[in-house]
Amino acid sequence: MHSFFTAIRDVRGYSFTVFLTDDGSTDGTSDSIKRLFPHVQVIAGQGNLFWAGGMRLAWNKALHSGLSFDAYLLINDDVEFLPFFWESILSTQTYALKTYAKEGIYVSSTKDKETGTLTYGGHGLQNHIFRHRTFPVEPCTQPKKCRLANANILFVPRTVADQLGVLDARFTHSLADFDYTLTASQRGIPVLVTPGFGGYCANDHPEDVLSASLSRAQRIQNLYSHKGLVLNEYLYYLRKHFCFKAPYAFIVLWAKALFRNC
Repeated sequence: MHSFFTAIRDVRGYSFTVFLTDDGSTDGTSDSIKRLFPHVQVIAGQGNLFWAGGMRLAWNKALHSGLSFDAYLLINDDVEFLPFFWESILSTQTYALKTYAKEGIYVSSTKDKETGTLTYGGHGLQNHIFRHRTFPVEPCTQPKKCRLANANILFVPRTVADQLGVLDARFTHSLADFDYTLTASQRGIPVLVTPGFGGYCANDHPEDVLSASLSRAQRIQNLYSHKGLVLNEYLYYLRKHFCFKAPYAFIVLWAKALFRNC
């Protein structure tokens, strides 16, 4: 797995330092990058970092590099950028300063290259008594406010990172980006969807890791798998942001795992 992390030293001149986490890949990608792009700082993992761990490692490397950065740009390794994505981020920065008199976090939406449908980006939130629901926020010609976001293309100014730090170390793979951006929203930091689409990125998240079409053993395994629900981390996320909903979620999810028709 490769996680790209770009730290920006000079917003006016667009000077970038690229940090890439190579989490134990065996396909020779790291050697090729070092040969073709010697300016990229490749950070080696042992193969157990997953997405959040890889991003955290790169981010901390940037923070302790001895360089001063104005902002940080988190990028998934499977993103193919579209033209003007950077201009869209900068226009959102201008909008945030004008509208909120402060910097925020800006998410650039991605779409499927084949279908053109939205795959990752900003999300709204409906919070009910026992459950909550997130729903995608479609980008338009102007920045739009959201409550939480995916970090496939995510811009975090230094002023925001100084307040929030890096991704929470309790998350190994998923939920780290939702947690980070929801924390920002709760602290009054605007989280904004930039205009238009920033790139192509296929949706590689499983549809339903507790589907009735799976065997009971598979569903139970998916409860704690890093590519599944990671139940202990999900319950931590609920306790952190939604208070008393964790016990209810624990009961419901285990019921779905044990009984096919729940």
